[in-house]
Amino acid sequence: MTTSSDLLDEAPADGAGPLPSATLGGEQKRSLEQISLLLFITVPFIAVLAAVPLAFAWGGVSWLDLGLMVFMYYLGCHGVTIGFHRYFTHGSFKAKRPLRIALAIAGSMAVEGPLVRWVADHRKHHKFSDAEGDPHSPWRFGETLPALMKGLWWAHIGWLFDEEQTPQEKYAPDLIKDPAIRRISRDFIYWTMLSLAIPPIVGGLVTMSWWGAFTAFFWGSLVRVALLHHVTWSINSICHAVGKRPFKSRDRSGNVWWLAVLSCGESWHNLHHADPTSARHGVMRGQVDSSARIIRWCEQLGWAYDVRWPTAERIASRRKATAADPA
Repeated sequence: MTTSSDLLDEAPADGAGPLPSATLGGEQKRSLEQISLLLFITVPFIAVLAAVPLAFAWGGVSWLDLGLMVFMYYLGCHGVTIGFHRYFTHGSFKAKRPLRIALAIAGSMAVEGPLVRWVADHRKHHKFSDAEGDPHSPWRFGETLPALMKGLWWAHIGWLFDEEQTPQEKYAPDLIKDPAIRRISRDFIYWTMLSLAIPPIVGGLVTMSWWGAFTAFFWGSLVRVALLHHVTWSINSICHAVGKRPFKSRDRSGNVWWLAVLSCGESWHNLHHADPTSARHGVMRGQVDSSARIIRWCEQLGWAYDVRWPTAERIASRRKATAADPA
């Protein structure tokens, strides 16, 4: 599989013609898409703000609603972390065709945008990480406290509304050339509708009531999407502003332990930027990385292969030198 390092400086070959579009709105976000994006961000966020008072008003959260929220959260989260990120963006492992398709669909159900656009943005982020050209660095406006506060907002959510988009033909031509992946990316809106529809359908059928469908939609669709969005965006903002940095990287990526479980292991971000193609991000003792565990299970089942597991030597070579190290 072609990886991000092979594509960062690659453009379509002369005379080959444009690659098929796999996005919603091409290289610029049109007004309709900007409005849709605003709704997808604000409506779930409002649901989160209303969650606590409504939970008291409704007499608590049912186990069914909680179960649907957790299941759908980690389905989408692992679809992004394992699929969109470690597999499609960085080529941390190879996957048999059914797993490749399943990861593309699961990641799309996280409601974080079309697959090809997501991958192109992230590959560009790695090329220019925390430097000019990075789509979402919190250091974009400088290093003073006011500049950092502005930069954290930009890295967390503001960059999503930037009209100019990453050229996908340059950063993700391998995905655009795959008809199945191109179709899944183009049909992002339908995967979003399915993602939002599953909880109320299950909740309504289990309880045989419209109220059961409504509460399942509130917790399993709206609250779940908002939580997953902000955890994912926190990797762009918080993990590039604070955190421990035991490994050598050319940016300011840090490890933020309290995000590890919610981010499925993505918040061990310093190692990721020190070794982007590693299939495991949490490589030190006690660093929980559920994405790496699932990749291991897929490997044992024969669904994934050629997994780029970090070796002790590779990890040691990327550690920062300390005063206790021999000269």
